Amino acid sequence: MTERVVIVVKIAQVLDVARTAERVYRTDGYRGLAGRILRSFYDRLGTDMLDFPLLLDDVADSGNLNLQSVQIKPSSGSPLTVGWLTTPPGLGSGGHTTMFRMITALEEAGHRCIIFLYDRYQGVMRQQEAVIRQGWPGVKAEVRDSRDGVCGVDACFATSWPTAHVLAVHGGAPMERFYFIQDYEPFFYPHGPEYALADDTYRMGYTAISLGRMMANLLASRGLESKVIEFGCDTSTYRLSDQKVARSGVVFFARPGVPRRGFTLGCLALRDFHERHPDQEIHVYGCTSRDLGFPATHHERLTPDALNNLYNSTIAGLALSFTNISLVASEMLASGTVPVINDSPYSRAGLDSEQAVWSPPTPRAIANALSDLVTKDDVDQRARRAAQSVRGLSWQASRTALVRIVEESVYAQPLDLQ
Repeated sequence: MTERVVIVVKIAQVLDVARTAERVYRTDGYRGLAGRILRSFYDRLGTDMLDFPLLLDDVADSGNLNLQSVQIKPSSGSPLTVGWLTTPPGLGSGGHTTMFRMITALEEAGHRCIIFLYDRYQGVMRQQEAVIRQGWPGVKAEVRDSRDGVCGVDACFATSWPTAHVLAVHGGAPMERFYFIQDYEPFFYPHGPEYALADDTYRMGYTAISLGRMMANLLASRGLESKVIEFGCDTSTYRLSDQKVARSGVVFFARPGVPRRGFTLGCLALRDFHERHPDQEIHVYGCTSRDLGFPATHHERLTPDALNNLYNSTIAGLALSFTNISLVASEMLASGTVPVINDSPYSRAGLDSEQAVWSPPTPRAIANALSDLVTKDDVDQRARRAAQSVRGLSWQASRTALVRIVEESVYAQPLDLQ
């Protein structure tokens, strides 16, 4: 190929790229074009491995574990030291909040807890601890870096599939090992290595504690036993307000980048809903401000009290979940906002309320459900019924159950003198 031909080919390639960029800009705007450029660099640099939640040396194999069991168990009634292996939390994280509820339950029962943080990106520990102290001030637990070893405890919890691998690799010292399972994490991925590695954690021999019936049922279908604690609801925070506010509009718990929370489906449904009801304000929280395809009031991150106030002002909300039920659904109910949830046996297993609205998982069906709720005349009565349906819920029974499971598993059994 002559030099002149090479130049012509290069010019043609540049023109093709320019035309593609122009089309992307017309269709998706500056943000879409910038995202396409960044994605190109992402693919070329091979940075997809940064999405893998473990360092490769921290991947375990259920068929090749060397975990020591406790030979002499502590006497019943003595304070225990319980480790919790987790990833660094972000403010407002629902899964971490549930975990911290269990930590405080153990602490209130007289036990000591240690939080072992696993950060595959090796962030600054003192900053990560500061987030814990700010977001969950009631937690007294010491915070350590899991890279320094998971040891010095009577028992330790894995709290996600990556931390189940880390516990197997770095927690070989004698201890009892628990697995606090809030969702079926293989479902978070297409069938591939992450799916397989998440699935392998259920064969690592830990004492499994399932949050809700969905997880227990899925494990039981595979012949695996788990101890079950039920979902609760923070009805001390989420409740009907004494101040009467005319309810209007809907609220959307938006989690782009978390496929199980149905972000794209929610956006399509709300675009349809807005075309029918342009007078109904759409509130969005849980993500940074962005063009969603419909006008929206963005709240980004809200404190629980501020979120309760928002729920007390809206008629309906989207609480989509394609795996275990989101805690958002019961919290909406407690504050009088009726949640619309994609109908699924997985999410139904975690929420028993006739006041929730279950919809087929299509944009039109979800928009129909929202439209039906905002056009009804009994808005205030339905809000009261919604709150009443979860009034008896709390986290206390779950907290008590977890403490009992830990103590029964870790303590030496009393001698039977009969």
